[in-house]
Amino acid sequence: MTISYAGFARPWAAWLAHQLERLGQVTTLLRWDPQPDATLVDELSRLLSAEGRLLMVLDDWFFRLGTRSLEEWTAALREVVAPYADRFAAVSVATQPLPVTAVLLRPVDLRAVDAEEARRRLLNRLGIAPSGRAVDAPGAPRFPNEPPEVWNIPRRNSRFTGRDGVLEEMYGKLARSAGRSPLVETRLALYGISGVGKTQIAVEYAHRFGNDYDVVWWVSATNRGAAREQLAELASRLGLPVGQEIGDRIRAVHEALRTGRPYRRWLLIFDSADDMEQIEGLVPGGPGHVLITTLSRDWSGPGGAQEIEVPPFTRVESVGYARRRAPRLTSREADDLSAAVQDLPLLLAQTAAWLDANPMPPREYIELIRRGEPSLVGIQISSDYPMAFQTSWAITLNTLRDRSPAAVELLKLFAFFAPDAIPVSLLLTDRRADLPGYLADLAAEPISWNTALRRLTESTAVRLTQGQAARPGVVTVQMHRLYHRFLRGDMTEEERDALSAAACRVLVSADPQNPGDTLTWERYADLIEHLEPAGALETSEPSVQGLVVNCVEYLRVRGEYDMGLRLCERFMAHWRSRPVPMQRTMLVLTHQHANMLRRLGRYREAEAVGSAIVDELGAERADDDADLLRAKDGLAGTLMALGSYDRACALFAEVWQSYAVLLGARAPRAVSSRSNYGLALGLLGRYQESLATHHEVLEIRERELQATDPLTLNAATSHAHALRLVGRYQEAASRQEVTARLHEQVMGLHHPQTLRAEHGLALCLRCLHGGGRADALLAEVAGRCHLVHGPRHPETLMVEADRVVSLREGADPEQALEAAEAVATGYRDLLGEDHPYTVGTLGNLGLVLAETGDRRAALEMTERARSGMERAMGPAHPWALGCALNAGGAFRLNGEVEGAAALGEDTLRRATEVLGETHPLTLAAKVALADDLRALRDAPRAAKLEEEALRQLAGTLGGAHPQTLSARRRRRPAWDFEPQPI
Repeated sequence: MTISYAGFARPWAAWLAHQLERLGQVTTLLRWDPQPDATLVDELSRLLSAEGRLLMVLDDWFFRLGTRSLEEWTAALREVVAPYADRFAAVSVATQPLPVTAVLLRPVDLRAVDAEEARRRLLNRLGIAPSGRAVDAPGAPRFPNEPPEVWNIPRRNSRFTGRDGVLEEMYGKLARSAGRSPLVETRLALYGISGVGKTQIAVEYAHRFGNDYDVVWWVSATNRGAAREQLAELASRLGLPVGQEIGDRIRAVHEALRTGRPYRRWLLIFDSADDMEQIEGLVPGGPGHVLITTLSRDWSGPGGAQEIEVPPFTRVESVGYARRRAPRLTSREADDLSAAVQDLPLLLAQTAAWLDANPMPPREYIELIRRGEPSLVGIQISSDYPMAFQTSWAITLNTLRDRSPAAVELLKLFAFFAPDAIPVSLLLTDRRADLPGYLADLAAEPISWNTALRRLTESTAVRLTQGQAARPGVVTVQMHRLYHRFLRGDMTEEERDALSAAACRVLVSADPQNPGDTLTWERYADLIEHLEPAGALETSEPSVQGLVVNCVEYLRVRGEYDMGLRLCERFMAHWRSRPVPMQRTMLVLTHQHANMLRRLGRYREAEAVGSAIVDELGAERADDDADLLRAKDGLAGTLMALGSYDRACALFAEVWQSYAVLLGARAPRAVSSRSNYGLALGLLGRYQESLATHHEVLEIRERELQATDPLTLNAATSHAHALRLVGRYQEAASRQEVTARLHEQVMGLHHPQTLRAEHGLALCLRCLHGGGRADALLAEVAGRCHLVHGPRHPETLMVEADRVVSLREGADPEQALEAAEAVATGYRDLLGEDHPYTVGTLGNLGLVLAETGDRRAALEMTERARSGMERAMGPAHPWALGCALNAGGAFRLNGEVEGAAALGEDTLRRATEVLGETHPLTLAAKVALADDLRALRDAPRAAKLEEEALRQLAGTLGGAHPQTLSARRRRRPAWDFEPQPI
């Protein structure tokens, strides 16, 4: 059986073929594509050469192809179908009434029924007996009335013409593996000049072949920020359990697509990806397909994509499109018009639309295009544009000025918003005073407004996106970037300044003024892409600069540090050379600039920015100036990340004390700085002072805020951490159990603060009970950290460093070695060779090497860590003492007992002085020294030290504590370095 269909109905043809093949029928798909120079009788008669019966899939397009009249269709159907009625059958999937002449085919309607009923009607029409209820296997063509589970493709272009060769080539490279197992990752790039129709081909492909997929998702890749937002939105549509940060959502989407869970058949389309850097890191891998539209051929190299060049229309396609768009054209006129615009789809759409809307004789219009003299119609245009474009656009604008001046002014204003999503709804809903007077009057009158919009769509390359039921009316307008650039270039400087100011006013009125509120995030995401085209980064208007500041803060709280950094740098690049560089906006964005650099792990750059602003402000402001204190607080955070703990601690102390004097000890800024001071104390090894500070901060938070406030919960986590550092394991674990549970209830499993709380709980449990539950929780938190932060983020490295302990004590030392090396390398790349975290994780690597039996490498690595930590932190710091404990163990393992004992004597002495006699690290050093003394046959002193250590361990940690039991079994203790949050 041959199934004949217009290209638009391919999903129906594929489903019908599948239903028939399941019953033993042999089917062939044949696209209906009548040639314009052939008669309809000849085209229909050609179908009769196919074997078997003919099943025609009638949709809204079947009778429109080839610009045939109803009279020709009637005559052809009577001549061809009537004599062979037994060979012809038809189904209708049209949304519009079919021509009366279609009754000869006796079509059955499948449009508004479910799959089972459609199957029943099909088989009944063909006289085929059914065989029970149909149950489709996975991968079978989806019933077309049931679209893909996840779908956000733009509306289908009802005037789409031709391109069947390109679409079939795309299908050959992509969709023939979709719907079949196993799927393979395929990337395909459509490249070609601007205006050749790449986007429309991608839209048509998604509609025509989308039923082969479970997920079909569109991403506009012109703007990196908007592209990230759109890809992140897919996380919620896939039902993924994620937090609010965009990076978290994108990583979750990538993982879901890579693993094929919950859907294996997916198609992602990145439209207008002309710059690979714009969507770096966004293109997923996995068992699905990626389609890219682009001006460049860059994607075939490092992008790993197959390529298809999109040429202009064929002349047949051009003529067919022109005659459908402007029915008054003859075939000869359509051919001449196509030649004049060189078959370029964008220009053909422009010129045919103008001819359809205006009475000028086609010959006269085509001659103007051919002559290429836009000045004849009163417009001067840059020679950068193709001559046919210049002339046709000049004629269009001139006609619009005569017939609808308001539409032209509206079009000009559109040029000051991002072309892919011009926010028409904002122009209507915000203050009328934001618009120029003539446009304010237009917006106040709905009929006039909608008439102007209709004029634009009829005469220009502008497309409207209608709102849903909840947001009726036109929501956004899309304009081709070629026209967008031309419009801006055709204005006087005075016009540009006025319209830029109007666009900025519109954006300011739309600013929710609260970037920290999750309910406002969708609005900020919409506003950001319009800042640059509106000129918001170049205006000195305070309200506009306030909008820029709010957008940067939105990017910070959403974790979009790279985008936030770019926005800061663009703004500062413009204003840094101006005569007032220290004005308020510049100060705020400089602070944010350093903040973004720090969040991206670019600590040295952040330090340079922070130090410069502190020096500059310090030279001209009082010590208690609010801006200076804020700059010092930010610089201290960077210094802490760099391992300059003494300087960071001093700055935090200065800021905290200044805020306490200025605002009061319980003021939010004072409490926040005091909390940072407590963290710095802990990093310096001043554990008791750190505990006292965090205890006071927690008391203030609990008095001033609710118990479930994020600031209170964060203070509780820091307090439990400090308790653990001083060896109060039971209390730390008890408190952190409650805190971690509240984090999960209030903030969700994937919030960064929840991850930190659960990580802290796992370490408390390990200190109290050893592995088991602690190891399982660490593994779970590590998995979520990879999803939320990515593998190279400091928080992920921190958790992975602690997981090395679990792996080392497990049954797979090779896995532990691989993990330890990865963490050490990660910290080296992030922070440098000499940072305490790099040095400390090298010590952990040394412990793993010892477990694998590589004793000399273990000694070399632990000694390297000991000397490096003493240089970085000083010999009396707890981290240096821990590294010394491990180095002593490596000496002992290599038979260098005297060296181990000498180092052990010094380590115990320093630990007792710094941490006290009963701190767990001091007691570990005492147990290790006893082991060395036994090996040196100093039994009396070894026994005394051992007895003393066991008594103190039992009194401090309990007789059943893992460290106590290990000491009783005479297992030499080791110390694990734990990186702290930065």
